[in-house]
Amino acid sequence: MGKKAPAEEPESTESQEQENAATAEEISQEDPLLAELEKTRKEAKTHQEQYLRTLADMENLRKRTQREKEELAKFANETILREILPVIDNLERAVEHAEQAASSDGLLEGVQMTLEQFNQVLTRFGVQPFNSVGQPFDPALHQAMGQLETDTCPANAVAQEMQKGYQLNERLLRPAMVMIAKAPASTDPDEVNNQSTETDEN
Repeated sequence: MGKKAPAEEPESTESQEQENAATAEEISQEDPLLAELEKTRKEAKTHQEQYLRTLADMENLRKRTQREKEELAKFANETILREILPVIDNLERAVEHAEQAASSDGLLEGVQMTLEQFNQVLTRFGVQPFNSVGQPFDPALHQAMGQLETDTCPANAVAQEMQKGYQLNERLLRPAMVMIAKAPASTDPDEVNNQSTETDEN
């Protein structure tokens, strides 16, 4: 019988183990970096999506606010105008009654009632007239139209009201047009005679 071929000896396990250890070490070093990079990418994508959603929400809010602003400007006086319509109805009825009636008594009564109704509407919306006659002239409330000689009220006070002033919730809505009092020229006979004598002597 022939001799058996000697069995091949296994390769050196020492060098293989070193190679495997190096590979394991390399993987252990790369995996955390890759994981952190992937995590960062996901966070960046999430933040970008949130930013885009927020941007879209803000744009929608801006458009909605603009629409509401336009609607508010268009219909801001709707309530007060609705309140005024019945007053106009009464004025029309008063005019119609005056055209059919022989006397103007009914017209006067109708206009007075309508005026009272107008004042009630204004009061409900915080509009109030203010008194000016006899009060010191106040440029913040009054618009001077001229001066009026009078001794019925002090100088620089309001002597006559030509148009009422109104306030809206205690803020000036329309100034009153007024005439300001000034002291009348002297009409004392003795003073007039003295002035005449002085003129003659000169």
